[in-house]
Amino acid sequence: MFDMKKQFKVLILGASYGSLLGSKLLMAGHSVTLVCRQETADLINREGTRVRMPVKGREGLVEIDSRDLPPTAGRLDAMPPQSVQVTQYDLVCLAMQEPQYSASGVRELMQAVARAKLPCLSIMNMPPLPYLARIPGLDAKALRACYHDPAVWEQFEPGLMTLCSPDPQAFRPPEERPNVLQVGLPTNFKVARFEDLSHTAMLTQMEQDIADARLDVSGERLDLPVKLKVHDSIFVPLAKWAMLLTGNYRCIGAQGMRSIKEAVHGDIMQSRAVYEWVCQLCRQLGALPEDLVPFDKYAAAGTGLLKPSSAARALAAGATDIERIDLLVKLVAEQQNLQSESVCETVRLVNGWLERNRKARAAQATEAEAA
Repeated sequence: MFDMKKQFKVLILGASYGSLLGSKLLMAGHSVTLVCRQETADLINREGTRVRMPVKGREGLVEIDSRDLPPTAGRLDAMPPQSVQVTQYDLVCLAMQEPQYSASGVRELMQAVARAKLPCLSIMNMPPLPYLARIPGLDAKALRACYHDPAVWEQFEPGLMTLCSPDPQAFRPPEERPNVLQVGLPTNFKVARFEDLSHTAMLTQMEQDIADARLDVSGERLDLPVKLKVHDSIFVPLAKWAMLLTGNYRCIGAQGMRSIKEAVHGDIMQSRAVYEWVCQLCRQLGALPEDLVPFDKYAAAGTGLLKPSSAARALAAGATDIERIDLLVKLVAEQQNLQSESVCETVRLVNGWLERNRKARAAQATEAEAA
């Protein structure tokens, strides 16, 4: 078992969204290494990270500046994937977009993590294939088509992979540098247990340490939102699927994108139908009603989500690969003999955008070669 007084060393792949959980871990006394591009690593090592979030009862945003944390805080550093020595770490956090794990350098780091048999906590929307293998009765191998490069995940042991429902919404302000993150919806990371009790005990200690941490702002000790909540049920993270299929992916239209708020509240009855259908799918997989989030609670939170989702923004910007939770849910549903025309339409729309973007990218490459 882990020493319950231990200060853990956490490796976080992804310095943008990963800096949110990273900042909370630093405040709780644990050390964090952010994996990112060399230029971003140099910036973070020089100027730290800054995470801004709303706090109930206060005007404006409260900023966690890693440089201003007290001596009791953990140590922060950043480095490119080629510089990481994985054996130095107790936990690996996966905070990149799923297609990024096959990038040069990151792929090799992932294989080193798998060989070292380190416990991994994913806070990406797309559940890693080894996590899906933990769900009884689900054929994870039949879902490989949903992943940019499924071979990345082959060496990972399912019992060493767990998943958060990454409910906090955050974005990098376009006018800021890469070490700044702004939280739009400060909800909690809800994480499922590991198979190994000692690994789960590590998460439970982190949960308590984050809950106990306070930020000193002008002499006031603030209890900041965005906690880590550990759950025994492996189905709790799947609660995010209904949110993603109702809001994030329904931002995507045939001709353009809309905000999550518009996607959810533009036709509230249709949104409820999609949401409840995905919840039904999760229950058929084994989730209990208390593992899931009621639609009305999600819809209320959605009123504050005034931007298109990251997936929608990426497609509009010409992305040729995004996380395919839409396709994943469709294929999982087919294994359960379920079908939703709305989800099928979403998959068709995403396929259409990707096809157009890939053709445009190929045409640009051809023009560049001709020039």
